[in-house]
Amino acid sequence: MAYALLGRSRFAVVSTTSSAAAILAAALAGLPGDAAAHDAAATAIVAIVGLLFLGAALFRLGSLTGFISRPVLHGFAFGLAVTIIIRQLPKVTGIAVPQGPIGATLGALCAMAPHWHPASMLLGIAALALLLTLRRTPQIPAALLVMVSGIALDRMIDLHAFGIATAGTVTLALPAPALPASFAEWSSLVQLAAPIALILFAESWGTMRALALKHGDRLSADRELGALGGANIVAALVQGMPVGAGFSAGSANEAAGAASRISGAVGAGAVLLLALFAAGWIARIPEPVLAAVVIAALTHALSPTPVLRLFRMNRGQYIALTAAAGVLAFGVLAGIFVAVALSITNLLYDLSHPSISELGRVGDSHDFVDASHHPEAIRRPDLAIFRPNAPLIFANAESVLSTISDRALAREARTIVLSLEESNDLDSTAADALGEFVGQLGKAGRRVILARAHDRVREVLGKAGLGHLAADSTFSVADAADVATRKN
Repeated sequence: MAYALLGRSRFAVVSTTSSAAAILAAALAGLPGDAAAHDAAATAIVAIVGLLFLGAALFRLGSLTGFISRPVLHGFAFGLAVTIIIRQLPKVTGIAVPQGPIGATLGALCAMAPHWHPASMLLGIAALALLLTLRRTPQIPAALLVMVSGIALDRMIDLHAFGIATAGTVTLALPAPALPASFAEWSSLVQLAAPIALILFAESWGTMRALALKHGDRLSADRELGALGGANIVAALVQGMPVGAGFSAGSANEAAGAASRISGAVGAGAVLLLALFAAGWIARIPEPVLAAVVIAALTHALSPTPVLRLFRMNRGQYIALTAAAGVLAFGVLAGIFVAVALSITNLLYDLSHPSISELGRVGDSHDFVDASHHPEAIRRPDLAIFRPNAPLIFANAESVLSTISDRALAREARTIVLSLEESNDLDSTAADALGEFVGQLGKAGRRVILARAHDRVREVLGKAGLGHLAADSTFSVADAADVATRKN
């Protein structure tokens, strides 16, 4: 309900997620004290998670999500969908498998294949087939219909008699709230809350943005951080678990045709009414049917279309595959961090190894284009025009200018024009390297003219003692070519 008031994603269903619950359980297991102390610590951790989110929103740290590229999101969505589906398979096969890495879960499933429960499998597969068939008719609430059918089936033939597990009894209780008494206890819990906040935001933002991109919606990361913070603060007030936007719930909400955040609020109200007045019916829902509902909601995320499109573009496809493999191999948080690290590494590599274009004039126009892509472009023998296709920065300036120098000296051109249209500014390393570049070519009897020099570049050159370069620079390549002609 808090998210519906504060957030903006129409598909997000903000509730407890299995990953955050698992980390909370592990954190509490390592704390001293009895059950009451653990309850107090859990409430405090949830409150701290909310405060961390609110702090991140206050300081506008949502901009850091820019490092989570769309290929990362595509891979994240695929890997998380596979992960969740695999975790549902034990319920479909009717066996108990210890929670652990996905590989271990699959291994245990295969090892226990002789013990798979035929009746559970038959029910789960039938429910999944019905869900996928009814998907062609979106006016029919397929998930609700299938679950009601499962309840009715249990009422008619008692599924427990056939060895099919059901959801089980739901109990409601709201004990008196309790919190840690000392500041030292609170401060020690911050380090336990931080990883929960990280994994909740990684999964929540990945879910929200992936679904938003699919439907052309726009979201503000700072707004979503604040909304998640408010939701977790409210969860702490009612002694709830850490909450975030789970991928399976969001996908199910999307599949149901959610049009606004009201769907999440209506869902929350329905859950409350069901818990208060229909707990006995909920207890009868067969677990294979629940698993089928989750699997059906995620099948669309298994489509390879987004990744195949990246292969056609030859951009980001390996980052997407790494994100998917990372989520499968290491879990949600570690997997997305691996993919983000790869994205940043790829960016740094591209910046440090930019391509260099030699430009030629298109006819008698003022247009200069890459001659390697436009054979019709005219290159003058007395003039060589080069353009680095990335900003000149400390990581690439020396190598780029050295390459251009070698190519320029191999030509008979007396004038070298360096187009800096990609460089809005220069750092000290790039400015010094530019001065050395001009000096080296000057000793070889070549003149250098800077073209497309931005105002900030001219300012830096003046302060670096290279004012003559700034004074002789031009605002267009055509002007630089004309200056070279007049001087020649």
